[in-house]
Amino acid sequence: MRVTLSRKAHFNAAHRLYRKDWTFEQNDAIFGKCNNPNFHGHNYELIVSVTGEIEKETGYVMDVKFLTDIIKEEVEDKFDHKNLNLDVPEFQDLNPTAENIVVVIWNKIRKKVKLELDLEVVLYETPRNFVTYKGE
Repeated sequence: MRVTLSRKAHFNAAHRLYRKDWTFEQNDAIFGKCNNPNFHGHNYELIVSVTGEIEKETGYVMDVKFLTDIIKEEVEDKFDHKNLNLDVPEFQDLNPTAENIVVVIWNKIRKKVKLELDLEVVLYETPRNFVTYKGE
């Protein structure tokens, strides 16, 4: 029997969407107000889900405390109240769009979760805009 366990978390971060190799006008045409040279922020909401078999001994798919600790160490501690462009090494040369952020988060968490568990990360940039990544 496969069951999905999910944990919600959040972090606040600033970013700027732009390409260093484009002119300001090109960036402005594509990214609009998200190209603000002074950055802008979001209150990101995160849902991390693992799916797998229930362990007979524990009754868990995964200990939720362990999942909570992974999210805190790999996401909240590294992204919360940070400027993603300036403070997070993964975005030094990667545009911190919601799509890129969710993939970076998935990769960080994937390294800490047993491979036999499926992993899905949903990232809400706003209450109405969100992205999902399953490692595909």
